[in-house]
Amino acid sequence: MTERRDEPLVLGIETSCDETGVGIVRGTTLLADAVASSVDEHARFGGVVPEVASRAHLEAMVPTIDRALKEAGVSAKDLDGIAVTAGPGLAGALLVGVSAAKAYAYALGKPLYGVNHLASHICVDQLEHGPLPEPTMALLVSGGHSSLLLSEDITSDVRPMGATIDDAAGEAFDKIARVLNLGFPGGPVIDRYAREGDPRAIAFPRGLTGPRDPAYDFSFSGLKTAVARWIEAKRAAGEEVPVRDVAASFQEAVVDVLTRKAVRACKDEGVDHLMIGGGVAANSRLRALAQERCEAAGIRLRVPRPKLCTDNGAMVAALGAEMVARNRAASSWDLSADSSLPVTDPHVPGHGHGHDHDHVHEVSKENLYS
Repeated sequence: MTERRDEPLVLGIETSCDETGVGIVRGTTLLADAVASSVDEHARFGGVVPEVASRAHLEAMVPTIDRALKEAGVSAKDLDGIAVTAGPGLAGALLVGVSAAKAYAYALGKPLYGVNHLASHICVDQLEHGPLPEPTMALLVSGGHSSLLLSEDITSDVRPMGATIDDAAGEAFDKIARVLNLGFPGGPVIDRYAREGDPRAIAFPRGLTGPRDPAYDFSFSGLKTAVARWIEAKRAAGEEVPVRDVAASFQEAVVDVLTRKAVRACKDEGVDHLMIGGGVAANSRLRALAQERCEAAGIRLRVPRPKLCTDNGAMVAALGAEMVARNRAASSWDLSADSSLPVTDPHVPGHGHGHDHDHVHEVSKENLYS
């Protein structure tokens, strides 16, 4: 491990989807986590509209940063760095965050760190349970991603073990909620209905669990279709749809596959820790089943509290602080948003910049921001 610098103070900006998140951390201690969500503006469309999200980020950015600084009780000039999600995510939304981060970093004369959204979801657990063990197996489940990742070093070495080949788990939750007329977003509402239903009521398929299927990849498209057809058949026959049982049985099919594959990957790789992150990690049944299966396998489970599982600025600040602590090279001013940034790039370093943050000293502009 690279020699660490003590407890860096870092501000993180997250705008990959519909949440404008600004977090401030000192080392692995969370000082502020301010979020402005545009989810209500998307609800009437039944999903996130990129242009609406980008405009909402633009309006929310400065007030949310000011709120975070006030909440943390720190001055912007005291920061050791500015971190921002450079990708993956919605291109327009990411651009707003990257542009804002550059402006603040330039005005303050601070190093800029473009970091990976998925690696940030893993790193946020440090704010809850302390430094990540190395290696860590991570199961990330959200609206856009279902991935199994092995992290040897969260700042430089993240290896994809498996991923979704079609719909991510979160997308499947949204689509089934829509078919059941439960609204958007689907995750929390299906979780709520499922608590009162029977998870064994309907035998929905478990995708990619056959002996010849890829061991760590996920597929939820067939499950989504099977559930939708089951509901349609009930309605066509004039029968009432047992919403709670459908929600519980669908949810069980998703979390059964997720936890089974994650525990298998831990065993196969000899890793005794499993971290679960991303928006779907807030799901109560996923947490319970993962705990049960990890205990049975002798694996220690780490899941951040629900607020840190959904997209937030704290996770970006956490990874940024780790970059500073391990003296990773800062990003250069030509940092760009990359909507398909691979998880194998936990951060986007500068071009030809060493560990002394030359790009900051070229333009020390602290006087621009009082």
